Amino acid sequence: MKLYHGTNADIESIDISQGLIYKDFGKGFYATPDRETAVRMAQKRARLFGGTATLITYEFNETALQSELNIKQFPEKATVEWFLFVDANRDRKNTEPVHSYDIVIGPIANDGVVLQLTNYREGIYSPEQAARLLQDKYLDQQYYFGTERALRYLKKTNSEAV
Repeated sequence: MKLYHGTNADIESIDISQGLIYKDFGKGFYATPDRETAVRMAQKRARLFGGTATLITYEFNETALQSELNIKQFPEKATVEWFLFVDANRDRKNTEPVHSYDIVIGPIANDGVVLQLTNYREGIYSPEQAARLLQDKYLDQQYYFGTERALRYLKKTNSEAV
């Protein structure tokens, strides 16, 4: 399966320690099966931080999904479990990782999700209400790789300016 990573510079080898911590699934490496989503991310990153919008293509060996790796796969739609998982990973009060998964697969928390996270944290909505409000929204999918073991199932096949 092809996965794409949008960034502002080519990456020769993935260094998980360079990942940002308060992301949807925690500190790690992220990719998406949707090329256009990755292109948008590359263009946004280059616009914000300089560099060249770069799309990197990887081949993901799906045997990883039946391997000894610790994998969490959420449904493609927002669920309460996914919503609370994203909230915990994005919570700056959590200074330690909130999970030990090698790979996490699930929706990307876009701006609409961030709004509902804010509403939840401010007590406006319960997690159930927030997840219900997000049910009709299409959320792009992402793959999180959090360990070196997980990265063994990714092979870089191309890099191009976009």
